[in-house]
Amino acid sequence: MNNGPILLVEDNPDDVILTKRALKDRKIANELILARDGVEALEYLRGEGVHEGRDTSIMPAVILLDIKMPRMDGLELLKIIRSEESTKLLPVVILTSSKEESDVMKSYKLGANSYIQKPVNFDQFATAVKQLGLYWLVMNVRPYGGQ
Repeated sequence: MNNGPILLVEDNPDDVILTKRALKDRKIANELILARDGVEALEYLRGEGVHEGRDTSIMPAVILLDIKMPRMDGLELLKIIRSEESTKLLPVVILTSSKEESDVMKSYKLGANSYIQKPVNFDQFATAVKQLGLYWLVMNVRPYGGQ
């Protein structure tokens, strides 16, 4: 099992609570790092700003990325993640309420590993999170130092 943290990039406080609850209910114990927009996430990944001095050799096991956010949206962040050597291979799962076909297409063109629409029902959401955890944290073989 990959014990790296999960980076949740989400600006909606209700969705943050829902995600935390779903992870806990499904016994996914990886540390959860929260970034409220793409700027905060990029600072975490690069070890800048409030994350200055963090060990940047420890990267997230997976990034759960919303699309619609202030300052820097998820698609812009994804483009940057895929362009930088230190982050280009990180698994990125788009976890969003957007049903727009253009968002799906852009996400995959920019290098998303998966695109999941957030179910409104908690049980469905928790099941989706469990499946994400099983795949990305347990089964997936990472190209750099992780399982």
